[in-house]
Amino acid sequence: MDPNSNKKNMFNKLSKEQGLKLLAQEDFKRKTVSFYRYVIINSTSDLRDELYESWKSLGVLGRIYLAHEGVNAQLSIPEHNWDEFVRKVQSNPVFFDIPFKIAVEDDGQSFFKLTIKIRKQIVADGLGIDEYDVTNVGKHLDAKAWNDALENGATVIDMRNHYESEIGKFKGAICPDVETFKEELPEVKKMLQGKEGEQILLYCTGGIRCEKTSAYLKHYGFTDVNQLHGGIIDYARQLNNNETLSNNFEGKNFVFDERRGERISDDVISSCHQCGEPFDAHVNCRNVNCNLLFLQCDSCKEKYENCCSVDCIEIVNLPLEKQKELRKGTDNKKMYYSHKRVNLKLKQDD
Repeated sequence: MDPNSNKKNMFNKLSKEQGLKLLAQEDFKRKTVSFYRYVIINSTSDLRDELYESWKSLGVLGRIYLAHEGVNAQLSIPEHNWDEFVRKVQSNPVFFDIPFKIAVEDDGQSFFKLTIKIRKQIVADGLGIDEYDVTNVGKHLDAKAWNDALENGATVIDMRNHYESEIGKFKGAICPDVETFKEELPEVKKMLQGKEGEQILLYCTGGIRCEKTSAYLKHYGFTDVNQLHGGIIDYARQLNNNETLSNNFEGKNFVFDERRGERISDDVISSCHQCGEPFDAHVNCRNVNCNLLFLQCDSCKEKYENCCSVDCIEIVNLPLEKQKELRKGTDNKKMYYSHKRVNLKLKQDD
């Protein structure tokens, strides 16, 4: 049975356009925050209902995943309700003393509705629930300790997907060319073969994927596994609060909300997927049945009408009824630009 059925009114039916319109009418500021915790939750449906009622009353927006193994949340909270939100969160044993990662760049437009979903896992790894102990994690390093380890030549692994690391990464990091966390775990273990006794550094957006990876690697005999505490998000916060710290991150931190990224350094390490000019802002193809996530500069946006290809330009200029007809029976699966799977240059109108 679908655990997200029978939710009464436990979800927001607003369209994106309606949600953004309501956001534009707000006369207050918001904070974008993320947090996670691996903790056993016996009744995810009860917790979902409790959180929705509590957070909805505070004007909280965002996306939360609950599973038997824990919680993963990215939220936007009205600043005037921040203290009350923290009080309510900390009063729940599941969340007590949970660390918050607050965004360094925030226009208040990160989310437009509140969604709480129950999943089998908060981070899907493709493995059995009891295959390894997700609570037996590696050592957490703050920004200074992380920088010191980098200088000492530790092996650094980016535990994010390729479309995240292409716009920003730590200097010298190994960035596996994968699109899902399921692909990445066995790939990283393979890449690190022979380094079981060496110092390994793991990082991701907010720490949740590294937490699971560190437990996975320890299960397979790696003895010196470390992760960046709070991920790139908290690394940026620590940099802002301590001018003596060196910034070893190049470019942008990809985020899974309407902002798509927050700048950590002035470096632009990626390029437009259509013309090759330096650029690091992701967009989705205007053809909703394509929905390809890729890098498109302002010049190419105009040239290709916010589309990834000539084929998609032709489709978006058809009458709406014809577009709907073409979408029938097709799999509208989210896609990410990859040299292995999509070659935009083959689809360009040269």
